[in-house]
Amino acid sequence: MRMKAMIFAAGMGTRLQALTANTPKALVKCNGRTLLEYAIRKLKYSGCSEIIVNVHHFSDQIVDFVQSHDFGIPIHISDETDQLLDTGGGLLHAKRFFTGNEPFIVCNVDIICSIDYKKMVDFHTAHNALATLAVSDRKTSRYLLFDTEYQLCAWENRKTQEQKIVHPRQSYIPLAFSGIQIISPRIFDFITESGKFAIMDLYLRLAADHSIIAYDHTGDFWLDVGKFEEFESVENQVRTRKFDFLE
Repeated sequence: MRMKAMIFAAGMGTRLQALTANTPKALVKCNGRTLLEYAIRKLKYSGCSEIIVNVHHFSDQIVDFVQSHDFGIPIHISDETDQLLDTGGGLLHAKRFFTGNEPFIVCNVDIICSIDYKKMVDFHTAHNALATLAVSDRKTSRYLLFDTEYQLCAWENRKTQEQKIVHPRQSYIPLAFSGIQIISPRIFDFITESGKFAIMDLYLRLAADHSIIAYDHTGDFWLDVGKFEEFESVENQVRTRKFDFLE
């Protein structure tokens, strides 16, 4: 697999505030490696030949890091220093990078996981989806709701009882989004939003007429590092795992 990828690294890192007061979330270290390095190495191991990273919070530090490290593939910067565009706006801002017809991977910088990206891309291609979302059966406050064909139908926040329904069904399969997606570049033909907007809102809108599907990776190791108040517990969990992409 040879493809492009994008790493969302522009966030303010507010959930890791003690660690991000003077450092961008992407450069927070876990067992001696930055979160950005974990993301880059996994994407390269999975066959990605070129990566773009969006930046905002302490953007100069990320630029310096990328320029001073040789990962063996080109790493580009999508600069959002002037305005943080959220995930959907960030993707649209990087549109110029995604030429051609091949699907590409987009992932959050604060995710460390054992998901097999190659299998996920094959799944996406086999189903000719516009976007394939990595999801799992785990407890959370916000769920994506799918039908029996694993087509995205709705979103709900169980704390606030808010729901956004695209396809009404008698019942749904609730799964938690894992911050990783495979996207067809065809998606840019259907984006009418501009400026700052969330990618999940885009998916929910497009799901009415397009194939936005689930890739259930339940059972894989997965950590959203940005959610942990006790960072030491994160390091302990990662330390006990063997990741092929770090060998």
